[in-house]
Order: sequence, then C-alpha cells, then structure tokens
Amino acid sequence: MKRSLPLLLILLAIGQAGAQEVSAPDLAAKLSALQQDGTSLVRLKMDMQGRSSLQLQIKQRREGGSADVLYQVLWPKERAGEAVLLKKSGSQAGSATTFTPPDKTGTLEMSSGLFDSELTPADVLENFFAWPNQAITGTEAIGRVTCQILESKPGKGQRSAYASVRTWVDTRRSVPLRIEKYNSSGQVVCRIESGRIVTDDKGRHVPASFTVSRNGTSTELDGSKLKHDVTFTADEFTAEGMKKAAAAKPSEP
Repeated sequence: MKRSLPLLLILLAIGQAGAQEVSAPDLAAKLSALQQDGTSLVRLKMDMQGRSSLQLQIKQRREGGSADVLYQVLWPKERAGEAVLLKKSGSQAGSATTFTPPDKTGTLEMSSGLFDSELTPADVLENFFAWPNQAITGTEAIGRVTCQILESKPGKGQRSAYASVRTWVDTRRSVPLRIEKYNSSGQVVCRIESGRIVTDDKGRHVPASFTVSRNGTSTELDGSKLKHDVTFTADEFTAEGMKKAAAAKPSEP
C-alpha cells in the first residue's frame, strides 16, 4: 500500500486538473466536490513536537455535504481507545464528542485541539471551498514550484472561526502546498504546510505528511496507510460505536 494523505489533507487534494489556468469559482467547486469522497480508512502518526506522540486510526464518511469522522488512538497503550467523533450535516454547526475508556464521554469545542494538537475539529469539518466568495489573488513560488493562490471567504451570515483562507495550489500536480487561515484583522492564525507528495489509491497526487502551526507551536502528521470505499456499519459513527471500537482490534486499511 502506498503511503498517502492523513484526514485533514485528503479533504484538500484537488485531483487531476488538466489546465494550468482555471477560474476561481471552477477551482473552488472542484475542490469542494472532491472533499465528498465517500468512505475511507486512514492510519497516521500525530507528533506534538515533544509534548506527545500518538498513532491514530481515522474512519470517515463524507457524502452529500455531510461528514462523519472518527479519530481513535491506537498507541501508546495507556491511551489506546481514546476517541473523538466529529459530525457535520450540511450548513449546520459541527459537533465533537470525546470518549475516554472505559465509559467517559464529553464534548470538545470546535476551536479546541484534537488530542491537544494544533489541528481543530473546525479544520477537519469546515469546507471553505464551498464558501460563495472565491478569488485567485496571484501566484507565488514555494520552493521551486509556482503556485496559484486561491482565497476563500465566507458569505454573509456564515459562521466560521476564520475570516478568510488562502490556498497555494501546485497546478501541475494539482495539490495544495500551503494553507493559511486568517482572522478578521488579517493575521494568520493557522498555517498548514504540505510535506512529501505521493500518489493515493485513487491515483491523485496528495501530501503524505503535513505540519499544522498555531500560536507558535506545531503538530506534524504523517500518514502511513489509506483505503477508500470502505464499508462501515451504521453505528460506527455514534457514541456507542466509539465504545465498541475501543474494545475491538483496529481495522486494517
């Protein structure tokens, strides 16, 4: 199995765009559509830069504008079974439910870090490519790659932790190399930098690793396995399903 993209950058890979020049609405629409890629199973390492390190399994289902995403700790042994269930339906606000074995559940704010990392539930669930305001603001080189910069802004009345998001897109390989999220004062509050670029099980170029930085600290995520079109049972994305998952052997991508 080829190494591939952890959850948050699977959502951002933009497929095989043939043309080097594309309008902002068309690019954003394609990005938005490709986020809804059905079911998948991911393994990754989450390294909180000396604070802690976790091996995770991620189950996800993204269809029809809705998302169900389950993060489960596999290692270290003393934390195995800890989980966070993220859910979002259409334009409704997302939710995050936590589980700590054997039977403790709770809630997590959308702006709080998953397992105390720099990655938040909002980062995982929010589809800023579906926002109504999209513009290409220029080009810029990252390393030796010239990227188009796509700027996304929410519409009137839309709730978001961010006032705008910019994505640096490598149009030759059709993959984002950098994402910056800004507050209403124009300050960068979150930056995502792609690492190794590989080919996933659907033939798309995607980052196999990336770094999320926020408030002077960062988390590195490194994916090891990915499989699409996985069959999940109806209760796997429920609080009861988290308890059952903690007691069972992890799935094999």
